[in-house]
Amino acid sequence: MSITYKDSGVDKEAGYKEIQLIKNLVKKTHVPGVLSDIGGFAGLFQLDTTKFKEPVLVSGTDGVGTKLKVAFMMDKHDTIGEDCVAMCVNDILCQGAKPLFFLDYIATGKLIPEKMASIVEGVSNGCIKAKCALIGGETAEMPGLYNEDEYDMAGFCVGVVDKQKIINGSTIEEGDIIIGLPSNGIHSNGYSLVRKLIFEKENLDVNQYFEDLGCTLGEELLKPTRIYVYPIYDLIEKFNIKGLSHITGGGFFENIPRMLPDGLSAHIDCSKINTPPIFNLLQQWGNIDIDEMYSTFNMGVGIVLVVSKDDLKDIENYLIEKNEKFYLLGEIEKGEMGVVLCHEQK
Repeated sequence: MSITYKDSGVDKEAGYKEIQLIKNLVKKTHVPGVLSDIGGFAGLFQLDTTKFKEPVLVSGTDGVGTKLKVAFMMDKHDTIGEDCVAMCVNDILCQGAKPLFFLDYIATGKLIPEKMASIVEGVSNGCIKAKCALIGGETAEMPGLYNEDEYDMAGFCVGVVDKQKIINGSTIEEGDIIIGLPSNGIHSNGYSLVRKLIFEKENLDVNQYFEDLGCTLGEELLKPTRIYVYPIYDLIEKFNIKGLSHITGGGFFENIPRMLPDGLSAHIDCSKINTPPIFNLLQQWGNIDIDEMYSTFNMGVGIVLVVSKDDLKDIENYLIEKNEKFYLLGEIEKGEMGVVLCHEQK
């Protein structure tokens, strides 16, 4: 008796069905410059060089980490793709780049077309929010490497910035102002600690409702990472944004120094931050030191900007006009500490 590829656990027909299910999701993301359609060997994108004197391509890649485990527990897969987009586009945004296109990679033990389409739905929604195109990707069925009901995913984004407008923090100086834009929760970092506290130490259930959260635990944990392309890119075009930091793994202490020149430190008043209740619960459950919280989680701030005092009022007015919440977190001062946090009570 002959053996087929399907007998080994790889179903090509399921792959064909997935492509049919996601075609419209991909087309929704197309922006000017897309030259290809799904199904080719590569995605094609034409760069509009008339808008940039010296165009520089900026790329970033990332995944979602163990937040995927929560999606498995909830059997809910339509937001996790948005997380993947956010982690990539927010990173390249920190260099001043406008996202152009995105590709995803999903590996799974058993290809279930409807589940894969649900994941891609999240990717599509993320790309629409970031105004970048989903121009390609790969779904790999890997029996024996992944469990049938599990998957992993990663993304890759390319953006563009004019060479003269690259944001690298080099112009940051003493007296500059630090502004934070709120996160909508944990985003996509720290989930190994989150899961240890919630599901091992406290033995809680994802379907348990918490009054403080206003939703179930699972719904809170699966809130997708906020995408900051807008309003941040509008600010980049209108004002002199000296530095940008995406608060991801490593929290404040690891990410904010990445944009600071030597000899300068960020002094931040934590009392200005409206920290979401989930962080207070995590700190309580784990009896976690406050500095450990700020070195692991975003604590309610997803992205940080550094601007001149001279531009502050105009930037504040613009954010207010756009109904964007923001925090005036502190100032840049001389020092080698990187980040100095003040935890005075509100």
